[in-house]
Amino acid sequence: MSGSKRPLVVTDCDEVLLHMLVHFREWLDEAHEVDFHLEGHDFANAMRRRGSGQPIPHDEMWALLEGFFDTEMHRQTPISGAIEAIHTLAEEADVVVLTNIADHRREARTRQLADRGLDIRVFTNQGPKGPALKAILEEYSPSRAFFIDDLAQHHASAADMVPGIVRLHLVGEPTVAPHIPCAHEQGYAHARIDQWDLALSWLRERLKEENS
Repeated sequence: MSGSKRPLVVTDCDEVLLHMLVHFREWLDEAHEVDFHLEGHDFANAMRRRGSGQPIPHDEMWALLEGFFDTEMHRQTPISGAIEAIHTLAEEADVVVLTNIADHRREARTRQLADRGLDIRVFTNQGPKGPALKAILEEYSPSRAFFIDDLAQHHASAADMVPGIVRLHLVGEPTVAPHIPCAHEQGYAHARIDQWDLALSWLRERLKEENS
């Protein structure tokens, strides 16, 4: 892999390739009698106990999120156009996933994506993604690199650690997208495109620039 000199696309998974929060909301409703309503970007206060309306304590909130990834990843469905777009990009570039889940779930995420038609290498990470991106680029030594993620803070980290990477902010879950601050408007991403058909066209144009 190292020194392949192909372009490299590094993409997030949840809300970029696969729906997550909509299925998490369904599971909270069915299994835990917890309501999930995201207002603005306030994820910490989005989960409230049914009946009382009391916010879920942060430690319980994170335990529920971990529980979803432990037992419910089979619920996750592909974002419209994502699988097809990744296959198209893979004709012109190496494509890998960089996902913020616990390291011990790397194999489960790899199987999950394979079951949905993507045989793809998965890197796991916790916290800002800039350092992980830097390590991936050092391994692959690509001719040019692209980063796709749904959260502005990861684009900020990427801009700081690997400023030469082309950064696309994409939020594929339409119920979430309006609540996510735009990394492009903040100056951390080169574009914000939330539909994969348009994103694929934009990425392929950038790849043509790389090859010209």
